[in-house]
Amino acid sequence: MTERMLPMAKAINEGLRAALAADDKVLLMGEDIGTLGGVFRVTEGLKAEFGEDRVLDTPLAESGIVGTAIGLAMRGYRPVCEIQFDGFIFPGFDQITSQLAKLTYRHEGSARFPVVIRVPYGGHIGAVEHHQESPEAYFAHTPGLRVVSPATSNDAYWMIQQAIASDDPVLFFEPKARYWQKGEVADDGVPAPLHSSRVVRTGTQVTLVGHGAMVAQLLQAAEVAESEGTSVEVIDLRSLSPLDYAPILASVQKTGRLVVAQEAPGNVSVGSEVAATVAERAFYSLEAPVLRVSGFDTPFPPAKLEGVYLPDVDRILEAVDRSLAY
Repeated sequence: MTERMLPMAKAINEGLRAALAADDKVLLMGEDIGTLGGVFRVTEGLKAEFGEDRVLDTPLAESGIVGTAIGLAMRGYRPVCEIQFDGFIFPGFDQITSQLAKLTYRHEGSARFPVVIRVPYGGHIGAVEHHQESPEAYFAHTPGLRVVSPATSNDAYWMIQQAIASDDPVLFFEPKARYWQKGEVADDGVPAPLHSSRVVRTGTQVTLVGHGAMVAQLLQAAEVAESEGTSVEVIDLRSLSPLDYAPILASVQKTGRLVVAQEAPGNVSVGSEVAATVAERAFYSLEAPVLRVSGFDTPFPPAKLEGVYLPDVDRILEAVDRSLAY
């Protein structure tokens, strides 16, 4: 197996390159993704390699980007759209939720719409509202959309290719706080199924569940907990819709306790859904209530308050302690 150390941004770039090379129907679209390579340089070098007909700079109009992608998918292409920042996705919300999500069902499955929408999301970059938001729950709530988020470079490399190969629309949420963190990428490995959650650290006393950039925080919390004598299991959701509950339920049946963490606000969220489902399916295994750690139910604050708003290791460990106290 060939392995390389790559930042997540470069791993996605390599995954996009592989998809473009494998299928000439794959197109990239977005604001400044061509010559500039995107705000985060995720598409850097791809226009020079594959040409401006396959790596397209678009006007600053998210509704137009998604609407055009839908038309291209109707004609047999596999467009991959970049939304420049998480909070910029809302001008395209109607096209995504009212049209793209519904079209396969509207055609009784006779037509496929293989559109991937890449969304850099989440905090930890010192920005402001519209640039550090976590809007994944809107799309996980919408039937007809697949929603995924990698937490590692290796997953980013493989999952973007799997998303592009899917015949269904996929919202691909990229945790921008992880863009510059290096990780191993196995070029010739066997990737996990796109819609599978995974135990990334084993433990016996408390289960921690999260996705995207939060997974790194959970692993740090687990290390601290271990130094204090507490054994914590960590699960990376990877897929937010559909959710793979089997590893979560198996873990909770072992530990008896669950803490779900996310950067997004807690009200009506992915974390809420995980908590409710575990309470339904593993009620008799629980030794304590399911606890949630999340961003607050407010608009994202100014950058100087980012550290207060976003969950950190201390808030996660406090929830672990509360769970163990029951």
